[in-house]
Amino acid sequence: MYKAVQGVRAAAVRVVRAVRVRVRLRAARGDAGMATAEYAMGLVAAVAFAVVLYKVVTSGAVSTELQDIVKRALDAKV
Repeated sequence: MYKAVQGVRAAAVRVVRAVRVRVRLRAARGDAGMATAEYAMGLVAAVAFAVVLYKVVTSGAVSTELQDIVKRALDAKV
């Protein structure tokens, strides 16, 4: 049983060392994520895209087509 405990401990030590190496490498590379300004710009772009999509979907021609599609789907014979 003692050898099994030693094996588990050795595996845990290897995992901890691997995690430490990854953390050091990530810290050495610098900032890998987006900064606050980048998040803000991404949010503005997403909102702008959502507004454009909303305008397209609620326009007269697209709205009529969507209503026709829904009506045909509801009137379809099973």
